[in-house]
Order: sequence, then structure tokens, then C-alpha cells
Amino acid sequence: MGKKEKEKKKQKIRKDKEEKREERKLNNNKGKGLDAMMAYVDDDGNITATPPDPRKKKVINVDTIQIGVAKRAPVDPADLIRTGVVTFFNEAKGYGFITDLKSQESVFVHVNQLSETVQEKDRVVFEVEMGPKGASAINVKKEPKATAITPTAAVVNPPVIPAS
Repeated sequence: MGKKEKEKKKQKIRKDKEEKREERKLNNNKGKGLDAMMAYVDDDGNITATPPDPRKKKVINVDTIQIGVAKRAPVDPADLIRTGVVTFFNEAKGYGFITDLKSQESVFVHVNQLSETVQEKDRVVFEVEMGPKGASAINVKKEPKATAITPTAAVVNPPVIPAS
């Protein structure tokens, strides 16, 4: 580029800036009322300049607005106790997984939460606690063996006949 071309380019940039400045002065919103600057949202979520119909106004009870996380209902401690089957347990690494018999979900278990040693396919009773990486089993105990109730033969004593 030559010196004249650079000068022409600078002149054009100055002229464009001056035009933009004048345009901003003409379209200045200063001095206008609040109503001229107000924007509204219609029923469809579109921004419009016309205010909404006051007859369609909805009254909202402030007490029903929930801010934050919903409060949990109190949990019955009996619901926390679950039964399951140990599907995987690595004694060397000290962890395993229990499949909950009700929900069929897999729950992590650490060796520190065992009250007695367990093996795969053992039925266990445990509680679930939400840990940083998901559900975790605590207070894990082997399920007590169900005592089989077998009907026993009733021993009927023969009637005693007094000797005569």
C-alpha cells in the first residue's frame, strides 16, 4: 500500500465512526419514559411492546413457591433394611457388590462394612447409604438360616389301663 491509500483508509474509518456517533445521538433513548423502554412477555413466551390484558392476570400464592431442594419425607428405619445376594466379592481388594432382591439393583459393599466374612452367593441383610459415588451397603450381615419347620409326628401315648 502506498501512503495515499493508507491516508484514504484512515479517512474512511474516521468518517464511519463519525456517522455511527451521529446515529447513536439521533436514536438516543434518554429522556423517553419508562413505558417506551418497557418490554413484555406474552402467553407464548414472545417479547412484545404491548402490555398483557389485566383480565387474564393470574394470582400466585407466594407460599406455594418452593425455593431450593424439596424436603424429604421421613423414612421409616425398617424400610432401610434390605436383603440381597452377594454377586461379587474380592477379598484381596476388599470390596464387592450385592444385588438387592426387591429392586434388583447392584449395591457396592466395602469390607469395612461387613460384620462377618461373606462369599459370593451368600444371602445378606444390609442397609443402604448414599455415598459420593452412589449407593453403598452398610451393616452387612449374613441372613440367618431359616429354620425349616417340619411337621413332627405326634406321639400319642396309649391309654394307661389300670391293672386289676
